[in-house]
Amino acid sequence: MIRIELGAWSAMLAHAAEAYPDECCGTMLGDQSEATKLVRRAIPLDNVVSGPRRTRYEIRPEDLLKADRLARNEGLSVVGIYHSHPDCDAYFSATDLKNSCPWYSFLVLSMRGGKFDHANCWLPDAGQTKAELEEVVWQES
Repeated sequence: MIRIELGAWSAMLAHAAEAYPDECCGTMLGDQSEATKLVRRAIPLDNVVSGPRRTRYEIRPEDLLKADRLARNEGLSVVGIYHSHPDCDAYFSATDLKNSCPWYSFLVLSMRGGKFDHANCWLPDAGQTKAELEEVVWQES
């Protein structure tokens, strides 16, 4: 299970709305126990994919490393990656799976007309052959 605090949730939704109609991406920083990940902060990152950003995102490795250092400096860790899907469902695509890491949760935000519609979170397996839905709970104002 992954729980997202209000500040982090609000930051992700604002980032997705601002990037619309393109995909946004970022990291989720927080704490992790055996059963639960708690997202305390969302760090927006640049979508640096070359080509159409409406259907793809890419994160620079150095940006991910910078987010990891920031997390450690705050006594947190990177628990996952978030990105948006403009005008479509919050599914985990074949490209998402191919570019995933089994130690991160992957939150997908469905944005319809620039407004939040729904979200799903995914946990990929070590072989990047499938991803299971992970229960996600967020705080709203």
